[in-house]
Amino acid sequence: MPISRRSVIGGGAALAALSAYPLLAQPALSTERPSLPKRKEPILNDAVVNARLIAKERPRKLFADGPVLPFWTYSDDPLSIIKVPKGGRLKTHFTNELPEHTSIHWHGIRLPNHMDGVPYVTQKPVYTGESYHYDFTLPDSGLFPIHSHCNTVEQLGRGLAGALLVTGDETRPYDDDVLCVIKDWRLGENGEFLDFFTDDGASRGGTFATVRTANLEKVPVMKVPANADVRLRIMSVNSSRVGQIGIEGHNGAAIISTDGQAVAPFPLSTWRLGSAMRMDVVVRTPKSGGEAIVYDYFAPKPIVIAKLKSVGPNLQRGDFDPAPLYAPDIAEPDLSNAIYKRVDFTATATPSYVELPNGEELNYADSLCLSDKTYWAMNKQTWPEDGHQKLPAPILNLSKGRTYVIELVNGTPHMHPIHIHGHTFLYLKSNKESLPKHFADTVLIKPKERVHVAFVADNPGDWMFHCHIIEHAESGMMSILRVA
Repeated sequence: MPISRRSVIGGGAALAALSAYPLLAQPALSTERPSLPKRKEPILNDAVVNARLIAKERPRKLFADGPVLPFWTYSDDPLSIIKVPKGGRLKTHFTNELPEHTSIHWHGIRLPNHMDGVPYVTQKPVYTGESYHYDFTLPDSGLFPIHSHCNTVEQLGRGLAGALLVTGDETRPYDDDVLCVIKDWRLGENGEFLDFFTDDGASRGGTFATVRTANLEKVPVMKVPANADVRLRIMSVNSSRVGQIGIEGHNGAAIISTDGQAVAPFPLSTWRLGSAMRMDVVVRTPKSGGEAIVYDYFAPKPIVIAKLKSVGPNLQRGDFDPAPLYAPDIAEPDLSNAIYKRVDFTATATPSYVELPNGEELNYADSLCLSDKTYWAMNKQTWPEDGHQKLPAPILNLSKGRTYVIELVNGTPHMHPIHIHGHTFLYLKSNKESLPKHFADTVLIKPKERVHVAFVADNPGDWMFHCHIIEHAESGMMSILRVA
C-alpha cells in the first residue's frame, strides 16, 4: 500500500512521542571501566589564543605533478591547526570570502550553543564579505576537527577543514607527538575536482573519493625517534569513507584516546574510524632505520596511509607500558536515574518538506544547502542537512542535568558515524561487537547494529544530531536534540 506524506509525518510524530517515555525493558548496562589518573587540582588557565581565519578560494596544487585546483581553505596553510592549552580561551575572528555563505563548526567541543557554528540553528549564516567572532573556553583536551556546516559536502570536498589541538592531558611526556590527518579527494583523470555529491553515493555508503592522502601527501613518511614511545594522533576529515586503522612494524601499540577523550590504554588491533572520528595511539617505534606502517584494512587489500620512520640513536626504554592520559573532566552518567530513549536510523522516501493544512509547502532548508533528493530518516523524520531557515521540532527534548541512555538503531545496510553536538557521550554496549567503554562525540553504527550511549544533558540549547557521512546528513539523516 502506498504511504502518504501525511501518514509518514504522523507516524514519525507518534514514534517521537513514544520515545519520550523510559523503555519498560531496560537492558543491563554499566559504566564500570578501568580507572584513569585524576589531576590533584583542577586546571586554572588564563591563556588567551587569538586566531584569524579567512575562508576563501586559494588555488594551489595538491601534488607537484598535478594541476592547480580551486581549493577552499581557512588560511594560506591548506590545513589550519590551532593549538590551545586546556582551560584556555580561544578568540577567533572569522571572515568569509567564499562565493556562498558558510560558518565554522567546532566539532566535538563542549561549548556554548551560540558558538557551535550551525547556520540558522545556532547563528546566522556568515555571508560573503561578512565576519563572525567565535569566543569560548576549551573544557577538554584532545584533537578536534573544524569544518563548515552548510553545503559541507562541497566545502569540505574542496578542502575547507582544519584542526583544533587542545593540550594538557598527559601524565608524563611522550618521546614525540605527531599528527596524521586523513583526507580523500574526488579528482578526475586530469586532476580536476569531480562532483562531490552523487545520487548513487548519497543513497548508499557515500560517494568515495578517488585519491587518498594523509597530511596532504599520498603516503607521508614522518621521522620519529627510534625505540621510542610516540603519540600518534589520527583524525579523519573525509566526507564518506570509513577506515579500519591498524599499524604494523611496531614494538607495541595501544589506544589511549578516542575522539580526544582519554581511555585506559588497551592494545590496538584495528579500530574503525569514520568521518570526523579520532584516535590517539602510543606506538613503540622500531629500532633505528625501521618503519612502522599505518594501514587501512577496510579495502579489498590493505592501503598504506602513512609511515613512521625511526631515526637517530635507539632510546633506552623498558617493556612497553604506555603512560595513560588524565581522566576527562566530563560528568559521569548516572544510569540508576537515567531516562531511556531510542532513535532509529532508516532509509526513507519521504519528502524534504511538510504540507501545511492550507496546501502550502514548508521547506526545511535554503537552496544552497538543500539536496533535491531525500534518502534517510531518523525516527521516520527527514531533514536535509543545513541552511534551516524554518526549523522543525526537535527529535528529542531533554531536561538539563538529567542522564539519558540513547539506543541508536541502524536499520539500514550501511554504516553511519553518528555525531551529537555540544555533548560527549559514554559508549556502553553494542549487540554486534565488544568494545571498551569510552567517551566519544561520534560513534560508528554498523548495519543492523544497536548501540547504547549515555550522557548527562548539561549543555542547554538546540544541538544538531546527525550522521557524519556528509551526503547522508544532506539527504535527510539529521535532526535537533534540545536540552532545556
